[in-house]
Amino acid sequence: MSARITVQPLTAQGFAPFGDVLDVSGDADKIINQGLCGRYHDRAVLEFAEGRAGISLFKAEPRALPLVLDMMERHPEGSQAFLPMSLEPFLVVVAPDADGAPGQPIAFVTAPGQGVNYHRGVWHGVLAPLAAPGLFAVVDRIGAGPNLQEHFFDHPYLIEGHDRAAG
Repeated sequence: MSARITVQPLTAQGFAPFGDVLDVSGDADKIINQGLCGRYHDRAVLEFAEGRAGISLFKAEPRALPLVLDMMERHPEGSQAFLPMSLEPFLVVVAPDADGAPGQPIAFVTAPGQGVNYHRGVWHGVLAPLAAPGLFAVVDRIGAGPNLQEHFFDHPYLIEGHDRAAG
């Protein structure tokens, strides 16, 4: 039997060891555009060893819970931000580093309007939208050389949703 992980709501505090939550919580830092737009300024730490920041578009197939987690990846040369282009939730799975491999994974589900920025070198699951269209803008490192490490678990995890009977 697989070890089980229960998803939890994505919060800035819970996600802080792994990266930044990108959302418009709290008051805007600046009001711009003749008072009609709030600017939530500098919400993510983008870090690249070499290369430059680029914006790519990803279109991923929706997944469903429960979900088997058999692999995690990380990007040692740069951070990676995922900005959903819809208000649908997506699954965010991260793990601390344990001697070059992922430690105990933690699973979050986003609220409408939330994105994430994985810090450089953070173990994370693959992009897993929970509904269509699965369209994301991704800001990450564009440059020469490899920037992907994958780890396959000998014993996969099973990621489950909240216990509906308890909540």
